[in-house]
Amino acid sequence: MQILNGKETALTIREELKVEIDALKAKHGRAPGLAVILVGEDPASQVYVRNKEIACEKAGIVSSAHRIDASVSQEDLEALINKLNADETIDGILLQLPLPKGLDSQRCLELIDPGKDVDGFHPMNVGKLMLGLPGFRSCTPAGIMTLLERYNLPTSGKKAVVVGRSNIVGKPLAMMLMQYGDFANATVTVCHSRTDNLAEEVKAADFVFAAIGMPKFITKDMVKEGAVVIDVGINRTDEGLVGDCDYAALEPLASAMTPVPGGVGPMTIAQLLINTVQAFKEHVGDS
Repeated sequence: MQILNGKETALTIREELKVEIDALKAKHGRAPGLAVILVGEDPASQVYVRNKEIACEKAGIVSSAHRIDASVSQEDLEALINKLNADETIDGILLQLPLPKGLDSQRCLELIDPGKDVDGFHPMNVGKLMLGLPGFRSCTPAGIMTLLERYNLPTSGKKAVVVGRSNIVGKPLAMMLMQYGDFANATVTVCHSRTDNLAEEVKAADFVFAAIGMPKFITKDMVKEGAVVIDVGINRTDEGLVGDCDYAALEPLASAMTPVPGGVGPMTIAQLLINTVQAFKEHVGDS
């Protein structure tokens, strides 16, 4: 079985981007700028933001974190977003989710300038994905597609099953797989908690994308021999971090598979860097 090492791939992408960023900085007098908004003290969010800061620093992106108390008002949070929208040194804005209770995350996401929406959550960018138009793509599914390309695993003409229908992963991933191109052009089925005969649907897949948020949900009897398995899940259990797939049980069956950790997670951050550099180039008019 081929291990799809997202950690190594993300490192390669970061090194490639650093070369490009150094050239852009020399040409335009500044590096790309990313603003990260973190509201509250959610431990997982704290870790995610710190990892993003480290990745930005190593790639040469100027990252500024706005750590705000959970008691912030909706009005003050919106005022910060508007301030960052107007800041010419900020090319990308990332609002770390989830927000504390009482704050309207959708309203905040819609307030972010679509040209700075490096997370790909603004309705305008989601709509562009639906239409197959250029725009920022949600980082986790876009990172998955990049990983498939880097390992030369084309999905064209293949049956892909996405388990999970979230706005962050499942839905945009299904749309990306349905676009045109060798690493798209898939016949896509989206499964979820209400799917009848879910195991049968998954077992028919050439590519399985597990993003349901349940530890070891995908078992060996649900995957056909030779399938490519992409595990998006990160679940904290008594035995440590595990994915949505039973990795050990699927190892003899799958032709390729992402580990957890070290698979999809690093690719999400790598895609954030890619999106931020693209936002910078569009901002300064560099084709």
